[in-house]
Amino acid sequence: MIIVELLLILSALILAINAGRIYVSGTHFMKDGKRVFLSGVNQAWIAYGYDFGDKQYYSRKSQFEHYLKLVHDNGGNSVRVWVHIEGATSPHFDGNGYVTGLDKTGSFINEFKEYLKAAHKYNILIFPCLWNGAQNHQDVHYRLDGLIRDTNKLSSYINKALIPFVNAVKNDPALGGWDIMNEFEGEIISGQHNADSCFDTSILKAGGAGWAGAMYSAQILLRFVNWQADAIRRADPHALVTAGSWNARDNTDKLNTHNLYSDHCLRKAGGKQEGILTFFSTHTYSWQGKYDQYAPFKHRASDYGLGKPFVIAEFNQVKGAGMDITAQFNYAYNNGYAGAWSWHIKADGSDTDSTDNQLRGLRSLRGKTDQSKGGVVNFSL
Repeated sequence: MIIVELLLILSALILAINAGRIYVSGTHFMKDGKRVFLSGVNQAWIAYGYDFGDKQYYSRKSQFEHYLKLVHDNGGNSVRVWVHIEGATSPHFDGNGYVTGLDKTGSFINEFKEYLKAAHKYNILIFPCLWNGAQNHQDVHYRLDGLIRDTNKLSSYINKALIPFVNAVKNDPALGGWDIMNEFEGEIISGQHNADSCFDTSILKAGGAGWAGAMYSAQILLRFVNWQADAIRRADPHALVTAGSWNARDNTDKLNTHNLYSDHCLRKAGGKQEGILTFFSTHTYSWQGKYDQYAPFKHRASDYGLGKPFVIAEFNQVKGAGMDITAQFNYAYNNGYAGAWSWHIKADGSDTDSTDNQLRGLRSLRGKTDQSKGGVVNFSL
């Protein structure tokens, strides 16, 4: 009887601490005691690298809000949006590559708060993705390069930009969580043998990793993620943190591969105990009309053996191996995944579904509540 009472008290405390927020329970996201599913889209930008900071948001505001309304009106609940990317305008760097603030004019936080305010109005959770490893623009990438290679420069970013950012928005009901870096495999050195499996990239050699320039070892990239995840979780112990992988192969110790993003590997690379991910996320696209053997749409989430929520954070129909967008969203919902975000709602560039098609996918999950599957889709912030 005493044990039962203690468990009830513990459950009540957990609910009180996380009241109103999305939190993790095992492999699920929860809100107000119920399992929930993140059904949404990648924004990912309006103007790549020039959306936030130095008052740039105000000229993009109407477009950002247009897409928030579309997601809301079609039954979605979440948006992944890119922030610094490669450091074109945010954060602000001095002449030696050290970060002095979130932007030059000091308007970044107010801009992002305004975006979150609009998201709250439309009942949308925002997941800011800080950096991008999938592209390398030489005119700006040197700034990001300095943060990845030099821990003193990384510390300047953490202390002068990241922690102030987290502290400013951590209590906003529209903040969903944080994505440290998009697809760092784009810049990883593949084919490196290492006695420590955490830093061995042999398995990546034949898969195309390093397409944006093979510049960094696994250890350096994992340290980059570890230090930032640690800073976020120290500033906000209840924060949801992930890093979007290029391929689910890199998220699992099953399927004859290994999890680069595991707690063990992140801690070993950077030494920060709190610098781990609270949920995993991956991207999946077909190649020559087929998904590879690791693709989420060929597995249940439990096949990866992660023990944490797993979100399919990029996918679409145009590179979906013949799967319709509604089938993709419903597969994620019915097969143990914690969320699904299509690529990408602005629909510019190649390899993206049209905006209308992505909205059709969102509508296919609207109103779902099944606690034995994905859970509640339409919840209030």
